[in-house]
Amino acid sequence: MTDKPHSPALSNSTVSSHDRPPVQDSESYRLVASAVQAAEDRKGADLVVLRVEEVSYLADYFVIVTGFSRVQVRAIAQAIQAQVEVDLDRHPVRVEGLSEGIWVLQDYGDVLVHILMPEEREFYSLEAFWGHAERIDLSAIANSSVSS
Repeated sequence: MTDKPHSPALSNSTVSSHDRPPVQDSESYRLVASAVQAAEDRKGADLVVLRVEEVSYLADYFVIVTGFSRVQVRAIAQAIQAQVEVDLDRHPVRVEGLSEGIWVLQDYGDVLVHILMPEEREFYSLEAFWGHAERIDLSAIANSSVSS
């Protein structure tokens, strides 16, 4: 096994996502803002948005929110889906866990929305698992959705 030298020209031209703000006019960011607003409207708790585009091929953003009952988890999921459809005319590529209402995953391709009961959120600790991802300030998201 041989070690390849690191290319300095390549590393100097690469800009980490941590060094640049989220592109607020991107469709991914608008989807995040729409999902956050819908989750807040349904009293979702402990909202966290992670920008994972630099650390994962799965998506650009994760939205993570807690619901305190199966009914609330489902209501948050349905509200997000309806709001994103109204705002962006987009539907999730896939939805998992809606019938159980314990952990709902909405896959929009570029944005993954996780709605979890408190026990599941604590157990799976997505924020810790993706701790190297950038956490997006929710006040910036709120301000961008108000101005658009």
